[in-house]
Amino acid sequence: MAEDDNVVVFGEDVGYFGGVFRATQGLQEKYGKSRVFDTPISELGIIGAAIGMGAYGLRPVPEIQFADYILPAYDQIASEAARLRYRSSGEFNAPITVRAPCGGGIFGGQTHSQSPEALFTHVAGLKTVIPSNPYDAKGLLIAAIEDDDPVIFLEPKRLYKGPFNGYHDRPGTPWSDHDASEVPEGHYTVPLAKAAITRAGEDVTVLTYGTMVHVTATSVEESGIDAEIIDLRTLLPLDEEAIEASVKKTGRCVIVHEATRTSGFGGELMAVVWKIVSITWNRPSNG
Repeated sequence: MAEDDNVVVFGEDVGYFGGVFRATQGLQEKYGKSRVFDTPISELGIIGAAIGMGAYGLRPVPEIQFADYILPAYDQIASEAARLRYRSSGEFNAPITVRAPCGGGIFGGQTHSQSPEALFTHVAGLKTVIPSNPYDAKGLLIAAIEDDDPVIFLEPKRLYKGPFNGYHDRPGTPWSDHDASEVPEGHYTVPLAKAAITRAGEDVTVLTYGTMVHVTATSVEESGIDAEIIDLRTLLPLDEEAIEASVKKTGRCVIVHEATRTSGFGGELMAVVWKIVSITWNRPSNG
């Protein structure tokens, strides 16, 4: 926001209150009410306004207070934002970054715990990003804001306070004890569509993202299995090269996510892995 006056932030309670999870705390005081402001409780209106702003040169960062409530805005996202560049033959685009807390782990019930990422990976023209740590969150967010296409930026709400090991009956781990908590103050980006190997291994590849990166790390440590953990970071576009290299190395693959199993993104990952395996194992020999 300091480097680009066209970046504006708005949503329900993001201004004076600083957001439900205080992710935007202090921004209104620093940049003023014309660049950081509260909106009515209308997800459709929030995204509709953002698309118009983007078409006229701004770089809006609208927040949906909980990803569970993004469905009223889905038509605006899928039918308008994602298709604007194509429909206008490149005359307009929608450089908007839609932030939304997602996932479970905070005892939020069915309306504050959902993981809707698969709904957006189905839409051509959108990019879908889910960070797993503070360093990536900042770098990926800046990259998303600077991108000329619409980005759905899902923030696992369980990770705001610190890594989650999967045990609800154990004390949480603060980010101060984690290597990825070091966040440079200056401008930097983490490239979209680039996965990260958070743990190298030889026995099996684990494909995961968001909160499950830390749950997986705990499981691997406790099991003693030499697993390679791939943090996808960006679900669309997907870093298939990183997946292919790891699966070919280990020969085994496990997929971990916290969304619904039926039509969840894990099914897409399974299809990608199956394609890799089929090409590798069924390639005819020269003989």
